[in-house]
Amino acid sequence: MSHAEQSPLVVHWSRAEDARDGTPLLVALHGRGADERSFSGIAPYLPQDITVAFVRAPIAEGDGYAWFANQGIGRPVTESIADSSGRLFDWLDTVAARHSSVGLLGFSGGMAMAGALLLARPERFASAVLLSGTLPWDAGLPTEPGRLAGVRVLWGRDAADTVIPADLLTRTGQWLREKSGAELAERTYPALGHAIGAEELDDIRGFLTEASR
Repeated sequence: MSHAEQSPLVVHWSRAEDARDGTPLLVALHGRGADERSFSGIAPYLPQDITVAFVRAPIAEGDGYAWFANQGIGRPVTESIADSSGRLFDWLDTVAARHSSVGLLGFSGGMAMAGALLLARPERFASAVLLSGTLPWDAGLPTEPGRLAGVRVLWGRDAADTVIPADLLTRTGQWLREKSGAELAERTYPALGHAIGAEELDDIRGFLTEASR
């Protein structure tokens, strides 16, 4: 089945349809087992002059949805994450031209999904907020040195969060710092756990305000 023949992605918007033109667009990708409505609870803490698209992942899982089938936590099945990437890029092609820039925000499994989009087409994105997760390693995506040159990236997490395997976190950190070429801001939040907290939301708001200028 082609992407065009699949059911359309479900999107919860922070702004009315007639109030989006010319605004920066932030594509927000929830974690595994959540959905677009639950994730939209962070909307009041984000800059109010941007448009946030909270997108529902396409694979039903438990009481929510997932972006890809995996081979263990943080290890996507290549074909599955590629399919979701194709669907998201097809959708972006229908909305991005209305906006002054496009950024990504992904939490946990949504960070891996945001990472897949960023690695596949870095020229499409001005910035990325990557939270409590890993990049999608060994999923057929390009990771040559300098891949994210010119992209502003905020990577936030609790260094003691044990949900994501330690080897994936180490690999992600080393690549982002040493090889990605991104304009990287790295933040850690003690006692946060696998969650998004108030201090982190303050940092995200400041980062997005700067990135959208």
